[in-house]
Amino acid sequence: MHRSIERIAGDSEGVSYEFPVLRFEGTDEAAPSAYLQAALHAGELPGVVAIDALMPMLARAEAEGRIRGAITIVPWANPIGRAQYHFGEHQGRFHLGTRTNFNRGFPLLAAPDTALLPDTTLATPDQRLKSRLLQLSLGHDIVLDLHCDDEGLPYLYIHTSLWPAMADCAAAMGVDAVLLWNEDTDGTFEGASIMPYQNVPAEVARFDRRVATTVEYRGILDVDGELAAADAEGLYRLLVARGVVADPALATPGAFTGTVAPLENIDMMPAPKGGAVVYDVKPGARVAKGARLAKIVYAPGETGGSTEVFAPQAGLILTRRSRRIIRAGEDLLKLVGDKRSDDARSGTLED
Repeated sequence: MHRSIERIAGDSEGVSYEFPVLRFEGTDEAAPSAYLQAALHAGELPGVVAIDALMPMLARAEAEGRIRGAITIVPWANPIGRAQYHFGEHQGRFHLGTRTNFNRGFPLLAAPDTALLPDTTLATPDQRLKSRLLQLSLGHDIVLDLHCDDEGLPYLYIHTSLWPAMADCAAAMGVDAVLLWNEDTDGTFEGASIMPYQNVPAEVARFDRRVATTVEYRGILDVDGELAAADAEGLYRLLVARGVVADPALATPGAFTGTVAPLENIDMMPAPKGGAVVYDVKPGARVAKGARLAKIVYAPGETGGSTEVFAPQAGLILTRRSRRIIRAGEDLLKLVGDKRSDDARSGTLED
């Protein structure tokens, strides 16, 4: 394994940011290659500890000559967000200088060619970081962006062009749900990883072996050794299933039996009032149309000082907020409905 350091220049003299890149060389140039990164939203750490648990497995495979395809790993992909604190509270989701989400604004290239990347000489540090991360990932057959939600089940975002071909990946990783999307106009990392292959010849796109997904590893507090070990095993199974690593002792993943739904089926359930949220449901619950999902206490102790939120349709509770104070209009949870949502925002990727 080779370790190198990437440096991103800051926006003033004497300021720069660093992050390590770990690389394994493959023994077979024809084998699929893989790129894994974690914590693009710098405070989302389940993927970080999963990579930490994965590394000994890859080191063992390397020592035994079983790494067939090249593997590039960025264990903590956002040194800028990692350094951002405001009054003691970590702020790793948005760049404080530009107020831009770290998982938005990636260049959406017309082809998988690093020569098409924009000149970032006069760009902001977060733009330089995004350009470099995309450059590191381009050309890999497998691209995994490891995130987590507030509280939730493990699930994947997958472009419709890669489904159901990626069903084996979902099964290998042991996720509970897959959300399918069609269009990315905001420049997520996943979108920037798959959109360059949409209008190129089939022999370049190679959708039969391409993997690109945002992995949501449960909730932000699920930084746990047992979960990390299970997630690492899922990543390892995926690499074996797709031929990046050879391991004849590992069984082929079975069929994926989780929930599969288009983004158009998602209801985010905005809060009608600001206050304290008392949830009636947890991630993983199946609810019927009209079921009460939560109560919001906005005037405690007063008659009529609370309001209730009900399910607009039947479906699966995928996620909910990890904090219990909410403002009016903020989303309460993610309901994967059995049919298309009536919400005008349905079908769009979230922040």
